[in-house]
Amino acid sequence: MAVTENKGGPLAELSAAGVAIWLDDLDRGRLRTGGLEALMHDKHVVGVTTNPTIFAKALEHGDEYDEQTRDLASRKVSIDEAVRSITTYDVRWAADVLRPAYDASNGADGRVSIEVDPRLARDTKNTVAEAKALWWLVDRENAFIKIPATLEGLPAITEALAAGISINVTLIFSLERYDAVAEAFLTGMEKAKENGHDLSKIESVASFFVSRVDTEVDKRLDKIGSDEAKALRGSAAIANARLAYQHYEKAFGSDRWKALAAAGAHPQRPLWASTGVKDPAFPDTRYVVELVAPGVVNTMPEATLDATADHGEIKGDTVTGGYEDAQAALDKLTAVGIDLDDVVKVLEDEGVDKFEVSWKQLLETVEKQLAGGAA
Repeated sequence: MAVTENKGGPLAELSAAGVAIWLDDLDRGRLRTGGLEALMHDKHVVGVTTNPTIFAKALEHGDEYDEQTRDLASRKVSIDEAVRSITTYDVRWAADVLRPAYDASNGADGRVSIEVDPRLARDTKNTVAEAKALWWLVDRENAFIKIPATLEGLPAITEALAAGISINVTLIFSLERYDAVAEAFLTGMEKAKENGHDLSKIESVASFFVSRVDTEVDKRLDKIGSDEAKALRGSAAIANARLAYQHYEKAFGSDRWKALAAAGAHPQRPLWASTGVKDPAFPDTRYVVELVAPGVVNTMPEATLDATADHGEIKGDTVTGGYEDAQAALDKLTAVGIDLDDVVKVLEDEGVDKFEVSWKQLLETVEKQLAGGAA
């Protein structure tokens, strides 16, 4: 199957506008039945992201993992080792399926992300150690290791890149933290060059979360309750993301970046994450069609992918040139009493906590399956 066989429609238009379409989901059933290949062929999917929640759901349903868990139980492996074996197996398989997209894009796409243990989100040293372990276990050059953009995660991002590991930086909510992520990337790539790595083989994306920003801000607007506040519902996330793209243009238009590009480096692309619409009052494709810009990734849950394929109205670039309006939207939110600094702090803490809960759920599910396999 060639990735050039994709059909037309809104997803073809989105891809032509410079947006890489990735799927925010993975399970072994999808791999075994050829479902991922079908999405590549029919819906322009050229990448996959995973997280602890996705894996926890995958293991809870069906029997796709029973044989492997029985074998792991026979070997009497620890629960943590079992989780790594199960998740890296799926990521390695998906990476092989996506290899044509990797080759066709000169390594930018065809990527599959796997996240470090979220319990390490505030632990720099062990995050780096876990990133190296996952990179070795997956053993595919088109893998991405996901590291959260916590303050402790920033130096881990730099160190992992310096070791030649491709990184998906996750859980970015604020413009200030995005700037710090870009700095961590540039420093990491400079160190990778010093360490003798081929910069053209190291890729990175910066995952800027979208819908969760509206969810938190709109909850606060509803609490304020004024007509002025209610009129601003749904205005935060897209404005925030558009300004992130402005920051991207600045960081990757600098002389510092140009020196790295001359050495073969590729830019750290912005990735729009959390693009499923959670409020039914809004169109279900809004975080896709309103965030079209050259050189970005949009990772979508399958429902959003299907909605975009069915009725997405791609209007070309909807980001560049809209920075003044985006800033004005955030200024209006501040004026009615929304503390955006507090919003992004709450979202980062909640993001880490939610993935920790999902990780514990994953551990518990695997523990039960191991116990069943040993019986």
